[in-house]
Amino acid sequence: MTQYQPQGFKMLPTAVKHLIIINAIVYLADYVLQMRGLSLTRYMALFSVDTHGFQPWQPLTYMFMHGNLTHLVLNMFMLWMFGTTMENFWGTRRFVIYYLLCGIGAGILNALIPGIHLSVGASGAIYGILLAFGMTFPNERIYLYFLVPLKAKWMITGMVVLELIEGLFFTYDGVAHFAHLFGMLVGLCLILWWRKHPFSRF
Repeated sequence: MTQYQPQGFKMLPTAVKHLIIINAIVYLADYVLQMRGLSLTRYMALFSVDTHGFQPWQPLTYMFMHGNLTHLVLNMFMLWMFGTTMENFWGTRRFVIYYLLCGIGAGILNALIPGIHLSVGASGAIYGILLAFGMTFPNERIYLYFLVPLKAKWMITGMVVLELIEGLFFTYDGVAHFAHLFGMLVGLCLILWWRKHPFSRF
């Protein structure tokens, strides 16, 4: 069991803070532009590769777009809650590389699924962070809905099963369930690679 005793713990470390600020700025800019009849969606959202809307930069930019304020707030809350721990434990450089690769990898894999019109949100990257937290601190207790204590490893396992079921059977609910799973898959590959090849070598 990993004991979490970081030196110089920060409640809002550098990368988490800047990611929250960037996401908030992009959301606000898109909101203002929409009031003027414009939108960032056609440029920054992720379209599937079988549509005319796909552009090569979208697997990066879609991570900073959100469909509504609730979507933004929930993602940023999870980024703060779990990302803070992982950035303090890993360090900023490793955290940023992991976060971006999870998000970009999830975007690329999701864009390969035919028939998906567009996707937005940081969820692919954040689900990668959730996986990292569960694998690094499997026995840490998380309070589900702030009431029910649940070990991180069981929470992550339940989320994987739930996302898989919803992705297979609730395909038109407006949520990119497979992007969440793809973010976890990329995160799993990175963590397993780093365990065999220590990150400090790179």
